Amino acid sequence: MRMHKAMTNLEIAELLRAVAAAYQLQSESKNRFRIIAYQRAADSVEHSSSELKDLWDEGKLNEIAGIGPSISKHLDELFKKGSSSHFSQVMKGLPPQMFELMIIPGIGAKTAYKLVTEFGSKISEKNPIGDLEELAKEGKISTIENFGQESEKDILRSIAEVKGRSKRHLLPYADRIADEVIEWLKKENEVLKADPLGSLRRCASTVGDVDIAVATKNPQKVLNHFTKFPKAQRILEKGGATSSIVVPSDMQVDLMVQPQDRYGALLQHFTGSKHHNIALREFALKKNYSLSEYGIRKRGAKGLKKFATEESFYNFLGLDWIPPELREDTGEIKAALNHQLPKLVEVREIKADLQIHSSFDVETSHDLGESSMEEIVNKANSMGYEYVAFTEHNPSHSRHSEGQIVDILRRKKEAIAKLNESIKGVKSIKGAKRVYNSLEIDILPSGKLPVTEKGLETLDFALVSIHSSFRLSKSQMTKRVISGLMHPKVKIFAHPTARKLTQREGIDLDWEKIFDFCIKHDIWVEINCDPMRLDLPDFLVKEAVGLGIKLTLGTDSHHVDHMDNMEFGVSVARRGWAEKKDIINTRSLEEFEKMIK
Repeated sequence: MRMHKAMTNLEIAELLRAVAAAYQLQSESKNRFRIIAYQRAADSVEHSSSELKDLWDEGKLNEIAGIGPSISKHLDELFKKGSSSHFSQVMKGLPPQMFELMIIPGIGAKTAYKLVTEFGSKISEKNPIGDLEELAKEGKISTIENFGQESEKDILRSIAEVKGRSKRHLLPYADRIADEVIEWLKKENEVLKADPLGSLRRCASTVGDVDIAVATKNPQKVLNHFTKFPKAQRILEKGGATSSIVVPSDMQVDLMVQPQDRYGALLQHFTGSKHHNIALREFALKKNYSLSEYGIRKRGAKGLKKFATEESFYNFLGLDWIPPELREDTGEIKAALNHQLPKLVEVREIKADLQIHSSFDVETSHDLGESSMEEIVNKANSMGYEYVAFTEHNPSHSRHSEGQIVDILRRKKEAIAKLNESIKGVKSIKGAKRVYNSLEIDILPSGKLPVTEKGLETLDFALVSIHSSFRLSKSQMTKRVISGLMHPKVKIFAHPTARKLTQREGIDLDWEKIFDFCIKHDIWVEINCDPMRLDLPDFLVKEAVGLGIKLTLGTDSHHVDHMDNMEFGVSVARRGWAEKKDIINTRSLEEFEKMIK
């Protein structure tokens, strides 16, 4: 891969993933912790709101979770010289095409390397994905040893998925950029109000462009100030009421200005969604009104009714104000008319985090957490939580005997017992009063759990999830999940669709059967707060809430900083019409204790 001093975050993330891939090819077992470290660093860099080069200039590389002293040293050389001797050495001799192929879901380092070495010049550096697609269409991939027609079909499906992706940004990244721009805008005294718009204000899981509204009496002064935003890389457009800039990671930020007396109409119109606005327009037409970003007009009459606030805009139409997260045309207008909108759950109501991975070494084949149990409890205290659950991945079943797995889990149980004793000993403690011994357990393709009965007995409760074999048929996958949910120790179905936003679609499940099983067996379904997951998706949250299924929130944290992602899981719950009563984490410690028993 080409290296240079001015690499963007996306380019650096790709470079770090390439280094991880190179380590995999050398020896996956020998380099396991290096591979995990580079993959984690790549994710952190890709979703950082600050450009890594800027942080390096300021001596703040250590602010990015996942970048330890070793990786930081190599990045320091990269920014100084335009290359890293370590990165170059690790990737020496590997064909650059393989790294391009690895963006295709299902193609890892070893598969990419095998394809490139097998086909040689038929997979060019210029267009490796296109060349691979042609080879698959010609039936050439199925002739390679250990591939076959199903693999070939999977590759074609995955390439189509990559080609169909639009350029979207994860919600937290867009949120941070909007916060920085709004903070900059408010340094100009002519800015009276400023708010995000569009899918960001509705808290959609991914965001395209960032749109921002400003109320002002002096549009030109505000627009001039906006275009001087310190991170603006170029100005796309500057007009009388709008302006657009591009910031790092090629994100476009658009600004719209309006006088304060019309600000409510502007907010409503450009928050969307498109479907909500169409339905609202049809509702207004029946009352003989037409709507616009400037206000509401009586059809056939002169004059325009202006609105300084959204509340007054909706109230004028006889509706309660509708929270932005609900504006997707899924019944919110009728509910607002009948004063039946839900009282959506709020971050301040959350009393626990039910998926956290500590650094306690359970010798898993997945990634360990980076923060100690003590550090996590301290963070939980600062967030006002009453309890947390430690849910490290299950020990590797391929590298351990059943007896060894049980021994590891007993060690963890003892460590948590000691931690609980220490918490009891702090009389003045405010916050976490109890930590729970849990585990995130893989549901194997067979539906079995790779932890024996004796191992499960060490736990307070278990989470189960899918981490492999994502392309089983709907019936096979549904049977697999239900089998994994059957054990009495299992309480939570974690990141249920197994999706990775912008990278991998979710698994195919019969949700009617899954939800029916959850209702009958009192299984809770997780909303995973990891920005790359936000899973259960909002439309399934709404379905679950309607059926009376209880939901949990877990940040899936692998570092204490990740615990701050709770707000994004809450936003998914809100988009799914969830109230406090629908979320298990809003229960007090005493209530939760009764529920798991």
